[in-house]
Amino acid sequence: MKLIKKGHACVRIERDGRTLVIDPGGFSEEDAAVGADAILVTHEHPDHFDEARLRAAMEANPAAHISAPRSVTEKISTTFPGRVHTVGEGDTFDAAGFEIEVHGSMHAVIHPDIPRIANSGYVVDGSLFHPGDALTVPDRSVDTLLLPVHAPWSKVSEIIDYVREVAPRRAFDVHDGLLADRARPVYDRMIGDLGGVEHGRLAPGESVGVAR
Repeated sequence: MKLIKKGHACVRIERDGRTLVIDPGGFSEEDAAVGADAILVTHEHPDHFDEARLRAAMEANPAAHISAPRSVTEKISTTFPGRVHTVGEGDTFDAAGFEIEVHGSMHAVIHPDIPRIANSGYVVDGSLFHPGDALTVPDRSVDTLLLPVHAPWSKVSEIIDYVREVAPRRAFDVHDGLLADRARPVYDRMIGDLGGVEHGRLAPGESVGVAR
């Protein structure tokens, strides 16, 4: 598989001529999902879910499908009838030839006064895990963790402990759209020194091979 980093929390995954896109939200490129055969959305927040980006992808490929929690699908199911699928924790399904497992059910706590929403993390082909906005530990080993490195709901000590607990072979940063450039080396150093796994950061458009 080939992993391509897009803006913020969005990634494209390519294998055997098929393309899977996860979280083409408002902080990612306008064409982030164009060319996708399948799209996964972790939750309803606009930096992960943007209807205009989804519409562009669905119109570009009439065979494309979207899978997401109900809080997302109820907003778009009538726009793309028959092409939107509700998924939740424990589900397994095929998305354009990629084997998907859903892990986790709730967004991380932002503040006790803010109600929590649904969040689905996705393991792709038993190898790569995108947790969305949660520090979900999947009940299986994964080779590559997409690490939500910076968010209003987290602090770096939690991110480091999360990497240690998941214990992937390597982790690549996502959810980095609000992280200032001058802070990136600080995060890189702390996570790299203390996380206990290979840690890297891809610029938007940069790609890397992923074991299946």
